[in-house]
Amino acid sequence: MKPQGVSPGLPPHTASNFGIFSNRRVFLPMTQTINLTINGTSYSHEVEPRLLLIHYLREVVGLTGPHIGCETSLCGACTVEVNGKAVKSCTMFAVQANGASLLTIEGMAVDGKLHKIQEAFWNEHGAQCGFCTPGMIMTSKQLLDRNPHPTESEIRHGIEGNVCRCTGYQHIVNAVKAAARA
Repeated sequence: MKPQGVSPGLPPHTASNFGIFSNRRVFLPMTQTINLTINGTSYSHEVEPRLLLIHYLREVVGLTGPHIGCETSLCGACTVEVNGKAVKSCTMFAVQANGASLLTIEGMAVDGKLHKIQEAFWNEHGAQCGFCTPGMIMTSKQLLDRNPHPTESEIRHGIEGNVCRCTGYQHIVNAVKAAARA
C-alpha cells in the first residue's frame, strides 16, 4: 500500500517543492497575516512567508530609510531595531517580526526634533553620501543603549558590522562620542 500524501514517482522521504516530509504533504499558506508596531504605529498586512523584512518595510509600509545594500548581512545599511535589538532587516523574514515592535530611522526624531544621535551625526559630519547613515545610527543607538559612555575602541567594535565607503569612520566615531556626551 502506498503511503498517503506522497506524490507519484517520489520516494517516501523526499523533500520537494511540495514540502513532502515523512510521507506527508506540508503546504505552506501563500500568505500570512502579520501584526506589528513600527515607529509607534500598528500595522497588519498579508505577506508571503518568504518576504524579507527590509522589503516589507520599504515596499509594503513605504519606509525607505532602511537601505538595501548587500542583502547578505555584510553592510548594515538595512539595520532597524526589533524589540530593542539592532537587526539587519535583510536577514529576517517579515513573518518573523509578527507581534514585534520595530523602530526605523524614520521613528528616531520626535515632533520634528532629531534624536541626539542624529544631531551628533549632523554636527560631527558623520555622513557623506548618507547611504550607510540610517544603519550606522540604528547600530549606534543600540551601542549607546547598552553602554552610555563607550570608549573609542568600544565604539569601533560596536559599529564594525556596518560598512561605510566614504568617511573612513573617524567622523562616525566622533558622532557617537558626541551623542554619548549629549
